[in-house]
Amino acid sequence: MTYSSFGILALLINIIINYDVLKKNNPDNITLARRSYRNFLIGVMIYYVTDAFWGVLYAMHLIQLVYADTVIYFVAMAFCVFLWTRYVIAYLNDKNKFTSILRYIGWLFLIFELVAIVINFFTPVLFHFDELGSYHAGKARYWTLLIQIMMFIGTSVHMLSVAVKAQGRIKLRYSTIGLFGIVITVFIIVQTFYPLLPFYAIGYMLGTCLLHTFVLEDEKADKRAELENLIKKEKLQEQELGSTRLLAYTDSLTGVKNKHAYLEAVRALEQRITAKTLENFALIMFDLNGLKRINDTKGHEAGDDYIKAACSLICNQFKRSPVYRIGGDEFVVFLEGEDFNNREVLFESFERTIENNVQNDMVVISAGLELFNPQEDKNYRDVFERADKKMYERKSDLKTISKQHHS
Repeated sequence: MTYSSFGILALLINIIINYDVLKKNNPDNITLARRSYRNFLIGVMIYYVTDAFWGVLYAMHLIQLVYADTVIYFVAMAFCVFLWTRYVIAYLNDKNKFTSILRYIGWLFLIFELVAIVINFFTPVLFHFDELGSYHAGKARYWTLLIQIMMFIGTSVHMLSVAVKAQGRIKLRYSTIGLFGIVITVFIIVQTFYPLLPFYAIGYMLGTCLLHTFVLEDEKADKRAELENLIKKEKLQEQELGSTRLLAYTDSLTGVKNKHAYLEAVRALEQRITAKTLENFALIMFDLNGLKRINDTKGHEAGDDYIKAACSLICNQFKRSPVYRIGGDEFVVFLEGEDFNNREVLFESFERTIENNVQNDMVVISAGLELFNPQEDKNYRDVFERADKKMYERKSDLKTISKQHHS
């Protein structure tokens, strides 16, 4: 039973430390190397199970069951070595002479072992049990171990020779796989001299622990670094998109929102009106008086200064609401929050400022304020047209005031 306890312990340790590898993941997100390593671990687990059962059955002298389990044991051993070569080839991800040789050796070893198992049914070349039920190893069994020793030593020498020339994580990874081969080789040699002790299982247990500690944890660090880089890239892209959007929706002359932003805001308002979720809303239409005269008499540069001065006046008065320039001399403000609640006071103050400007030959802006009526207004256009009408009425009044001032 002591023999079986090592197999059970190795199986449990394998499951615990490699749970994240063994569990099913999205196949699209698994690399070939990770899939090959997972297959190798499953092969090792099957080997542990057969090894554990072998100890129990052998202790109970159930020779026929022990014989069947021993056959499965050698099959599992053969596939473990074969799957190990698959993993090393996938991990290296490099078509060279070494990987080609390792691929052929992996297949030859698997075929050799399976043929030896079949022959063993007729001639005990791998193992046999005597009349007393004692286990005896055959010559093919020693050849099996010798071939494995040569394979693992060859792999280790290659890995460690690459590691000597490499730096950083590559050096760590190749060194770890090289050490795995050395560990397995040592325990296979010991197993050769003590066939009834579970040294082979102990070797795999220590070797897979090495791989998990250094190689897989290092791969996780790479994944974390990759994710961090992706997050950084996404943030940069968001910032770039935000900057691009800001440029696309900003009026280049005044710095307020432009007509594209205005049309998008109107679409959002229309959706809320249709869905009947818009309750309170007000807009103010603005139009600059005398811009054409300034452009014609003083030039477009003076006209641009006039537009910027008018925009500053609007923004300073309605500080908490979005301002849109929708035409050469037209602005719109959507009143929100405190500006909406204080709309009458703010608007009256603005109108008084404009009347003072008329008297002092400063910037003159015509404005029209209108509220959304959820019972009557079917769309945004209804509110806009009323505000536009009031704005033109105000423009006419301001012209009258200007004439009276200059007469």
